[in-house]
Amino acid sequence: MFTGIVTGLGTLREVQPIGAGQDMRLVIGVAPEFLKGAELGCSIACSGICLTAVELNADSFSVDASAETLSRTTMGSWREGRRINLERSLRLGDELGGHLVSGHVDGVGEVVSATPENASVRWRFRVPEALARHIAPKGSVALDGVSLTVNEVDGCEFGVNIIPHTAAVTSFGTLQPGDRVNVETDTLARYVSRLLEFRA
Repeated sequence: MFTGIVTGLGTLREVQPIGAGQDMRLVIGVAPEFLKGAELGCSIACSGICLTAVELNADSFSVDASAETLSRTTMGSWREGRRINLERSLRLGDELGGHLVSGHVDGVGEVVSATPENASVRWRFRVPEALARHIAPKGSVALDGVSLTVNEVDGCEFGVNIIPHTAAVTSFGTLQPGDRVNVETDTLARYVSRLLEFRA
């Protein structure tokens, strides 16, 4: 489990095909302090995707991504040099500053616009209809692993505000309209929706 509070920015150094070439190994460079206390096999959220560290070095770690993960997230289009939001998994007793995030991406959304609004920026995103029904005003959503509060919802589009600090310490600082992001909706919303399906 994660909180959606990004604790490091990594840079994709290498993408290596593994197996029959459908799966990929990714080498991600990080500040050495990010990996302090990390052990082989630990879970790390990479732009919202929960992945297992299969190799650890002083300033990098490697993860393997299956063809399924590559097809269901933005990871399939990642290229060397990409900035990646990082979060180590929660430990008992850690502060829960964002909201509970599983790292299991529900789908991919697209940046519609970014408009300055006072000291922050109002971002609008578009998601598939199947995800939109799980997003509610003042509810929680994780975008590329960043825990955010939804401001408003209009059909398949919704808005969030990004303060300067968040833009500085996450990939939001380089995001542009038209870019795609990993979307994880609120866990409770998913289960409520599933229960309603059985009642229908």
